[in-house]
Amino acid sequence: MKRKISDLVSAAAVQAALDEFVRNGRDAFLAQHGFKPARDYFVIDPKTGIEADSKAIVGVAFKYLPPEFKALKPEELSGGDATVVPLLASLGFVVKHMGSATAGEDWTRQEVELIVADYLSMLTLELTGQRYNKTEHRKRLLQQLRGRSNGSVEFKHANISAVMAELGYPPLRGYKPRVNFQRRLLTEVVSEQVMRHPVLDKAALLAVEMPAQLVPAKDFSKVLSVAPKANMATREEEVEYVARPPIKRDYFEREAHNRSLGAAGEEFALSFERWRLVQLGVGQLADKVEHVSRTQGDGLGYDILSFEMDGSERFIEVKTTAFDERTPFFVSANEVRFARSRPEEFRLYRLFDFRKMPRLFELPGPIEAHCALDAATYRASFG
Repeated sequence: MKRKISDLVSAAAVQAALDEFVRNGRDAFLAQHGFKPARDYFVIDPKTGIEADSKAIVGVAFKYLPPEFKALKPEELSGGDATVVPLLASLGFVVKHMGSATAGEDWTRQEVELIVADYLSMLTLELTGQRYNKTEHRKRLLQQLRGRSNGSVEFKHANISAVMAELGYPPLRGYKPRVNFQRRLLTEVVSEQVMRHPVLDKAALLAVEMPAQLVPAKDFSKVLSVAPKANMATREEEVEYVARPPIKRDYFEREAHNRSLGAAGEEFALSFERWRLVQLGVGQLADKVEHVSRTQGDGLGYDILSFEMDGSERFIEVKTTAFDERTPFFVSANEVRFARSRPEEFRLYRLFDFRKMPRLFELPGPIEAHCALDAATYRASFG
C-alpha cells in the first residue's frame, strides 16, 4: 500500500538523504534503494550544489526519521512528482526542472504547486510575525521554474492572492489580488495545499482574533485614501462542476466578529470625523458628533452620527480590517437597507492596515454601488 508523505518528512531528514547521496554517489545510491533515475525534477543539495533525484531523496529521507520509519520503496511513494516537488519546496529546498517553459505558456500543475507552496510558506511567516525576504524567495523559485520571468512570478502571486481572498484567507501583503488566471487549476491546488497546512490555519485564526486597541493617528491628513475599484474582469468560464475541498472557515468573517478590533476602529473613525469637521472650520459641529452604536446601541444601520459643513447629517458605518484595502468585509441586511434609504447622507468608512498604519476610504450611498455584494452572506468584495 502506498504511504502518504504529507507532513512527515523534515528538512533535516531530506538533508541527511542528500548527504548520503553525495557520499555514496548517484549510481550506488539509486541502486541500493531501488529507484530509477529521475527525468524531470532534481533537488539541489544546498551544501554542494549537486543535483539529486528528488523522488529518491524523499523516499530515503524516511530512513532518517524516528526509529519506526524506514526508507520507502518507489512504489510506496504516493503522488510522485506532484507530491514530492511541492513538499521539497515547502521545506526550503530548490527543485530544478530539466525542461524550460515558453513565455506566455500556461503554467503546468507542477509549476503551480511549487509557487503555491512557496506563497503559503511566506504567508505563514508573515502571519506569525517572522521575517522573510520576498526577493530571496522569488530568486529561489526562478531556479525551479525554468523559463519563467520575474514578472510572470509576480503576476502568479497576485493570482494566488485572488484565490486566497475568495477562500476566506488573508492574502500575502504586496501582492494585490488579480482575478484573470487559470482559475480551475489554481483554485484546486490552493484548496488542496491550505487543507494540508495546519500551521497556516492557526496563524490566520490568531491574526484575525487578536485583540486590538486604539492607536491615535499622528497626522489625520495622511489617513484618507482613495477607494479601490471593483475588479469585474471576465473570469475563466467553468465548463463543468469541479468539487473543491471544504474550507475550514472564512477568516474575514472571523475578523468581522472581533469586537475589540471593531470597537477600536469605531473610536479611530470618531476621532477622524471630529478632526475633519475642525479642518472644515465647523468645530462647533465636531462637538456634536455622536458614537450612536455605543450611546444608543446597534441596529440603527450606522455607528456614528456626524455632519456636513451646512449642518446636515452624515450617517457613518465603520468596517475595520488589519489587512489591505481590498480585503472583503461583511455588512448586515439592515445596513444595506439603511444605505439605500439614505443614499445622500450615508457613508461607509473602511479602515484598513489598522494594526500597522490605519488608513480609511469612504463609500457613499448604496454599498453595492461600489463592490460585489453576495446576496446570501452580505460579503462585500472588490474582486
